[in-house]
Amino acid sequence: MNVDKETIWLIIGFLGQALFSARFIVQWLKSEREKKSVFPIAFWYFSIGGGVTLLAYAVYRQDPVFIVGQLTGLFIYFRNLYFVVHERKNLGLE
Repeated sequence: MNVDKETIWLIIGFLGQALFSARFIVQWLKSEREKKSVFPIAFWYFSIGGGVTLLAYAVYRQDPVFIVGQLTGLFIYFRNLYFVVHERKNLGLE
């Protein structure tokens, strides 16, 4: 099977979008279960996974708007993950 470069990058782009979208499903299910708005740690991992993958796709496409947007989002996702992990350590949960 001979897959061209464009097809591989389209697959990477769709994979990144799927990871990014999965975070909303995870957040929605957790919130429904707890009957309040909750952001589980998996939300941040999916955000980072999707953001990194979409950033790679944006760099390949050389889209500066998309690149800046993903870099900004990644900073926020990593920062929020840091807060979650730091809080859990302070509470003795990890």
